[in-house]
This record gives sequence, C-alpha cells and structure tokens, in this order.
Amino acid sequence: MGERRGSSATIFGVPLADLRRDRTSVKWGRYGPEVIPMWIAEMDCAPCPAVVDAVSAAVARGDTGYALTEEYAAEVAAFAEDEWAWGFDPRTTTRVADVLTGVTHLLGLFTDAGGPVVVSPPVYNAFYEVVEACGRQVVEAPLGPDHRLDLDRLAEVFARVTADGARAAYLLSNPHNPTGTVHTPAELEALARVADEHGVRVVSDEIHGPLVLPSSTFTPYLTVAGTERGITVTSASKAWNLAGLKAAIIVPGEGALDDVLRLHPYVTFGASHLGVIAQTAAYRDGREWVHRLVTELDANRSLLTELVAELLPGARLAVPEATYLAWVDLSGLGLGDDPAGEVLRRARVALSPGPLFGSGGAGHARLNYATSPEILREAVERIAGSLD
Repeated sequence: MGERRGSSATIFGVPLADLRRDRTSVKWGRYGPEVIPMWIAEMDCAPCPAVVDAVSAAVARGDTGYALTEEYAAEVAAFAEDEWAWGFDPRTTTRVADVLTGVTHLLGLFTDAGGPVVVSPPVYNAFYEVVEACGRQVVEAPLGPDHRLDLDRLAEVFARVTADGARAAYLLSNPHNPTGTVHTPAELEALARVADEHGVRVVSDEIHGPLVLPSSTFTPYLTVAGTERGITVTSASKAWNLAGLKAAIIVPGEGALDDVLRLHPYVTFGASHLGVIAQTAAYRDGREWVHRLVTELDANRSLLTELVAELLPGARLAVPEATYLAWVDLSGLGLGDDPAGEVLRRARVALSPGPLFGSGGAGHARLNYATSPEILREAVERIAGSLD
C-alpha cells in the first residue's frame, strides 16, 4: 500500500495548482487564490487508497444509511494494541460524531454549569470554544517555558479551582497542539497523581497520536499508572486527513466505565456511516500509509527547521516532536502581537494566529507543514521576502 496507480510518487506530491482546482474545503475556500493556506489542521496529501476504496464501494452500492460502529471500535482497539501496546475492550467504548463532540458530552458529565475546565496554553484553540459553548469556565495552567507540562502550576490551579468543592476537569492535548510536545510516561503519571489528589477528571484528546515523529514515542494517557479515572477521546480524522468523514471514539479508564455509561444513548448517533466506514478502513488497512506519511512529515519538519534558520533568523521555531503543526515565535520580526495577520497581508500566507491559543500566544503563529516541500519552501520564502 502507498499510492494509487498513476498517483504522485509521494503522499505530499500534490501540486499547488491541483490543490486550488480540486479542493473545496474551508482551508482552500476562505482566502483568495493568491494566498497559500497553512493554517487549519488539514493536510495537502494524496488520500489513503484503502479509505478511497472503502468509501467509493459503499457509495456505489448505496450503503449510505445510519452507522453501526462495533467494527469501528474493534479496529481502533486493534490499532492501539499493535501500535502502542494499549489494550482496551472495544465494548466499553462510546462512539460519537467527532472528538470535540465527545469532549463536550464528557464535560457535561464531570463539571457543573459555570464550572472550571483547566487547559494548558498555548493549546488547541478549539478547547476554548468548546468550553465556552457548553457553559463552562476556562482556567489556564500554562505550559512551562520548555513547552512541557508544568506540574507545580497544575497542582496549584487544581487546588484553587476545587477549593470550594467545585467539580473540575482538565483537557489534555496528547500530543500537544500547537507545540508538538510529546508527553512522557513520567509526566502523564505525575499529572494523574495531581489530578486524582484534587478530584479533577482528565479528558485526553489523542487525535494526533499516530503522528508522533521519529525520535519520540507516543504514550496513550490510559496506559500509565493512576489514570483509571481518566477518559480518552480520539479519531482517525487528523492522521488520515478525514475531517469531512466524521467519527470518533470515547475510551474510558476502568474507573470511569460507570461514568461514561451515564451518557445518553443519543450521543452515539452522531457518527457518520461513511465516516465509520472510512475510519475503519484507515485503522485496519491504512497503517502502512500513515507510517509513510510520518516519514514524509519528518522530512518536512527538517526542511522547515532549515528554512526558518536560513531565511527567518529573527524567528524561533519550537521543533515539534509530533503532529504536522509548528509553533513559531515571530516576536523578533516586529510584526506585533498577531504576526499571522501581518504575514497574511504582506506575504499572502495564511497562518493560525497565536493569540487564539491562549496565554503565551502573543507574537506567535501556528504553521501547518503537511504539504509538499515545494509549497513549504515557497511559503517561507514569501514570508522572508515580505520582511525586506
């Protein structure tokens, strides 16, 4: 498995002209044709052949009804066991429309209206949106200067938000978006201890788990000691570029089984049948494809590191250990607190604004490097040229 007959030699070998002509998603539709879009978490890649075959066959036979999700859950569990030695019973899982939908339902279980949800910025900007949408209050416990979990800060914040008996949750990004940090087993065990000490429920978003780059190792939260009361939500959406084919899965720790059973059965109806078919094929038959993808992302990571050092000496790149998202400090370029806005205006390159990711985001931007080396080079050259 790799590419389909007649396709480009690499997963990211899709030319910019073809992307502009063929893609109709928000990534390509929000800005004009003169803009290179490197903002939203969507890859410029050729599709996984197993997914194409599975979805095409389903549509051709008219199999476009409502989803059964048992096989999907079984394939997620098999993938997790084979890739990360994470064993869980797929019968204990709950299937939902997407990761953020699952997070929303879980926050409804583990916190009260107006209650605290702790996050560690800079962190996935949608965390702020989903907490607000479900009527909870964001409380920040920022990462340390090294972009790693600050356990002392977390302990202080957990103690403060639960001092009056409030129920609280912590939203963990594992691996961390936007910094690409891969949390270690020791860090996750320490997080579990601190959370359990204060009665805080940890909800781990692990959508980028398959995208840990060489030299780092992904650790699912529920595989370390003391995480029995935690819950993971994940999906094939990011690793196989399937945001438009919605499905996701909630995996409870052993101590959270009864809690998750309290979710109304209606929440399981949101997964798309075609999304389930696509993601089942990805987990079962798309493993070689995603491994190859990671190899190409690693090459792009190296290229981006070289380009920033060569062409943007005033910028500082947090070299990611995972994901295809790079966190770039542009504060040394004189572009203000929201350099993404200036980059868009001057260079016609769309980045994600750093301030959207919470405290520590000013002067920063997030850059999506899941594209061809040629497009990546052109984008950085445009930014550099706009600074002259």
